Amino acid sequence: MSDISAALERLIARLERLVDRLEPMLPKPPEPVDWSASVAFRWRRRQGQGTLVPVKHVHRITLDDLQDIDRQKALVDANTRQFVRGLPANNVLLTGARGTGKSSLVKAILNRYAEEGLRLIEVDKLDLLDLPEIVELVASRPERFIIFSDDLSFEANDPGYKALKTVLDGSVAASSDNVLIYATSNRRHLMPEFMQENLEYKHLGGEIHPGETSEEKISLSERFGLWVSFYPFDQEEYLRIVAHWLRELGCDEADIERARPEALQWALSRGSRSGRVAWHFARDWAGRHGKKAAG
Repeated sequence: MSDISAALERLIARLERLVDRLEPMLPKPPEPVDWSASVAFRWRRRQGQGTLVPVKHVHRITLDDLQDIDRQKALVDANTRQFVRGLPANNVLLTGARGTGKSSLVKAILNRYAEEGLRLIEVDKLDLLDLPEIVELVASRPERFIIFSDDLSFEANDPGYKALKTVLDGSVAASSDNVLIYATSNRRHLMPEFMQENLEYKHLGGEIHPGETSEEKISLSERFGLWVSFYPFDQEEYLRIVAHWLRELGCDEADIERARPEALQWALSRGSRSGRVAWHFARDWAGRHGKKAAG
């Protein structure tokens, strides 16, 4: 018996040494989320585990900073107000021309309603498979959460495509009433469309019926209850946006008038009259002329 006991003790000692060597290699349990650290969070995967990382410096853009998209602001603002107040609201898909304020509108909405309990979680397209985990993580929280995915698009076999469909409304489990998904995309149907798909359309009794491929692509977009479309700006709208940002950067009306020809040349060189181009020009012009916004 003594020999068996000694052998058993040696085996236990070896197992303990082995565990001591393996423990540093095992993933550590995720730290609890500090919900007071910020109003915005990013979902990040570390050592195979997902965690919410607070955003230390949240973008301070306001709805008043967004020019010439009044209709879009009103739609998203009304939907978010309903959501924050516990009323029925829709997931939102913001689509259209690049640089026209889609993602900036979501950030501005967060700033408007953060004091009423709105929070934002930014999720990259590659992490959309974790959406069920994120929803479960925040389901018991008193805050209201917008899960935000920017510049969203998918290829045909993208795994995040079906994960997003499931969370929007395709799962057996009911979605949490304190979570909405806001996504931006340059494509309304979120997936590339090919000429070959046009051959799948059929005419039945005077009605046009899309084929299965097109139906699959449309089905994801249709799961967003609210579509908000953005359009390119004309010249006067572009110049008004330039003027707004120049004022924000400490320029007076004389400066704004002097900057107009250069603003037009800047847009021409970029091939676009977007809000983003206007912001970039204003920063360049104000910096070259020694302007600095108060505060």
